[in-house]
Amino acid sequence: MEKYRRNKAELGDAASASAAEGRQDWLKQLEAEYARKAIRTAAAVRLVQLLLLAGMLGLWEAAGGNGWIDPLLFSYPSRIFSYLWTAAADGTLWPHLLTTVIETVSGFVLGTLLGAGLAALLWWIPFLSRVFDPYMVVMNSMPKVALGPILIVGLGPGYLSIIATALSVTVIITTLVIYNRFREIDGNYVKVIRLFGGTRGQVFRFAILPASFPAIVSALKVNVGLAWIGVIVGEFLTAKQGLGYLIIYGFQVFNFTLVLSSLMVIAVVAAGMYRLVSALESLLTSGWRER
Repeated sequence: MEKYRRNKAELGDAASASAAEGRQDWLKQLEAEYARKAIRTAAAVRLVQLLLLAGMLGLWEAAGGNGWIDPLLFSYPSRIFSYLWTAAADGTLWPHLLTTVIETVSGFVLGTLLGAGLAALLWWIPFLSRVFDPYMVVMNSMPKVALGPILIVGLGPGYLSIIATALSVTVIITTLVIYNRFREIDGNYVKVIRLFGGTRGQVFRFAILPASFPAIVSALKVNVGLAWIGVIVGEFLTAKQGLGYLIIYGFQVFNFTLVLSSLMVIAVVAAGMYRLVSALESLLTSGWRER
């Protein structure tokens, strides 16, 4: 009888192990199928994006070449690419591109750091947040182009006023986004740390900052576009070099091929910066999830 029970238990254990292995194999198959489907979807999206871009450029080329649109005003891709190739070959494009990229990266980095620092300060001192709340709202709603002449007069024409214009666009938005995220953190996290005798600094370090990390990293993507807007506006007003300067100069001499070429370069470089920030976001948030 004892032997029968032992054999029955062994058979039950074997059946359970076999069932567990079967479930693991099934889960692995589901995971592999999901990964293949995600790859196919991403490839389809990229293909449609490329086809859409090729279609728009082809239609634009046909419209300009056949006179459906005024090529003097709207130009067309082959003329733009020819101009860009010539400007890149003779070196006239690179100083303008380098100047704008340096200003944009400076505005992006400084705007993110200052915005995050101000958000932390407002959270740390609630009295300050109540004092500056209406001013932050007013500054956020104020058209930043209107600040450009004031910054030029105060800081002088040049890189400093252009970067200050970029900061006027990026800092306020970053501060509001991150500070609002700080305020939305579940209060139970704070209570647990306080219950164990944690200080305000420990609350910020172990509860507020980790819970807000995805929002902080996502703010980087927003700041890429805002930094470009601020820099181009600043170059419109005061620059003697840069892609914004080329756009204004093109309008002044009625060279719309130059204008559209500069806009195309801005689009390509801005898209590249956005992809880099997205890759950084994926890297940082994946590590945050693992922790």
